[in-house]
Amino acid sequence: MSLGTALLVVLTAVSFLLDAATAGDRASFIGTGLLVFAFLGLLSRPKVVAAQDGVTVVNLTTKRRLEWAQVVRVTLRPGDAWVHLDLADGTTLPAMGIQPGIAKDQAIADARALRALVEEHGTGTSAT
Repeated sequence: MSLGTALLVVLTAVSFLLDAATAGDRASFIGTGLLVFAFLGLLSRPKVVAAQDGVTVVNLTTKRRLEWAQVVRVTLRPGDAWVHLDLADGTTLPAMGIQPGIAKDQAIADARALRALVEEHGTGTSAT
């Protein structure tokens, strides 16, 4: 979020420093800064939080709390953009908080830790 804040401040300052800028130009600069700030805010939301009684998955626009028994399997296959949770009701829930894109080794370690918790606390199995 600090990048979004910095960009919003810079665009706002630039809009007022330009002598030839009209009110509409300034509004466009500030509006663009606000849109980028909001977009970066959405991108910063994803996380996976494990607790003794279950796991909370926060994705871009949704938040879902699951009991351990609801999670059947944790998967992170080569080429996957993020971890997927196979649920007891037959659906799959993406867990965007664990992404191998930049920090592949960390994502694999996090996926393994989540699998271990599912196996320990729930009725789930793991698959690679």
